Amino acid sequence: MKAQLEAYQAAVQGLSPAQAMAWALREFGVGQVALASSFGLEDQLLTQWLVELEPKARVFTLDTGRLFQETYECMGATQKKLGLSFEVYFPDPQKVKELYKTKGPNSFYESVANRKECCGIRKVEPLGKALFGLKLWITGQRRDQSLTRAALETVEWDEAHGLFKLNPLADWTEEQVWARVLAEEVPYNSLHDLGFPSIGCLPCTRKVEPGQEARAGRWWWEEPEHKECGLHSRPK
Repeated sequence: MKAQLEAYQAAVQGLSPAQAMAWALREFGVGQVALASSFGLEDQLLTQWLVELEPKARVFTLDTGRLFQETYECMGATQKKLGLSFEVYFPDPQKVKELYKTKGPNSFYESVANRKECCGIRKVEPLGKALFGLKLWITGQRRDQSLTRAALETVEWDEAHGLFKLNPLADWTEEQVWARVLAEEVPYNSLHDLGFPSIGCLPCTRKVEPGQEARAGRWWWEEPEHKECGLHSRPK
């Protein structure tokens, strides 16, 4: 696996994000590749480029049941512009019901363990269903988004899910992303204009202050090294 990973990393070296996604479609096949979108700025840009490359490309999203209304509006605007039908995955309602019954609706504020339990039910388990049968998934992660993503590679092996991961924007800056979004009239979440560079579930997201990193508003009551939901696990 190490040799294969290194070969893929070499294959995308020097490619633009769109070229890297085109490589993935050729290498693995359209039906075996999917883009994960939470309707953040990076995901929106990649979605538009991916659909331009291949109108039948797969794009999925996880509806946790606690998203912002602005996120749903962004989804609708994207569907309308691109003619795209998103694959939507939801949490198991019985597990959500049991969590409410035993710990209440906001247990994630009480401890990192509780928060990860909620993320596990609402995000990680649905992600496993979304990735089933795929050979590679595409994400909008960037290295400068947070401490937990500083070592991000353009191509990675996702040990937890048993497939490759492509991060086409790994070495891009937020300024670069914004420039392309505006130049290409990509639909984006209106919360970005209100100080939300990274947007997740409503109870766990707030706007950031000037000078803070992009993901400072996610789970703001926790220490930076804990600020991942479990979707993007990496070897330690």
